Amino acid sequence: MGNTNASISHDELVAQIRTMIVDGVLPPGSKIPERELCERFKISRTPLREVLKVLAAEGHVTLSQNKGARVVLLTTRAVDELYEVLGALEALAGELAIARMTNEELAEIKAMHYEMALYHQRRELAPYYALNRRIHEAIVKASRSVVLQTLYEQIGARIRRARFVAAMPNHRWDEAMSEHEGILNALVRRDPVTLAAILKMHLRNKSKQVVSAGFAIEADQEEADVLDSTRKPANSARTTHRAKA
Repeated sequence: MGNTNASISHDELVAQIRTMIVDGVLPPGSKIPERELCERFKISRTPLREVLKVLAAEGHVTLSQNKGARVVLLTTRAVDELYEVLGALEALAGELAIARMTNEELAEIKAMHYEMALYHQRRELAPYYALNRRIHEAIVKASRSVVLQTLYEQIGARIRRARFVAAMPNHRWDEAMSEHEGILNALVRRDPVTLAAILKMHLRNKSKQVVSAGFAIEADQEEADVLDSTRKPANSARTTHRAKA
């Protein structure tokens, strides 16, 4: 990790560490390297911990007095719930965008769609995902709703890496491309009902793909891991006590 200017503000620090989490630089389940981050950003532990409180409130980090801060490890339930909300937000954005987007914005989405289709044909996933993300964000932006865009960014950031990095088997990739054809057709026809339905279905299917790609664990597994970690010190103490006796 390279050094950063010491004059960084609280909000900039929140944004940079959030990006490190979203981009996978700080992987899910990993312990936050507080000392390294303090050295990198030339700050003390106090401002860093204030930042971690913000990230915990956003759902990116868990805080523990005994274990410090860790990047959240998504459970299957959390993924399902996040995509359920994201699907509802995108559906609403689509309905609003139909009424509010300009012909120029629609033309831009069409151009991105056709370019994305070429990457699909070539089986080039990284540039496909890059355009995929831009298309979804363009629809949300065209809603002209600042509140909706803010909520979408907050929810989307928690699963962005899983959404736009997870490997896709060819059959699912073909289905996703077909769904995007439906999204574009509904936009061109200015059909808000169909667009909302397709976006919700598209996000439900993406949720299943993210889970199958291994980006989430079962909730019971996470709870078992937590219980196991809390029992170990107690078991160790009892063993030591018996040995001394």
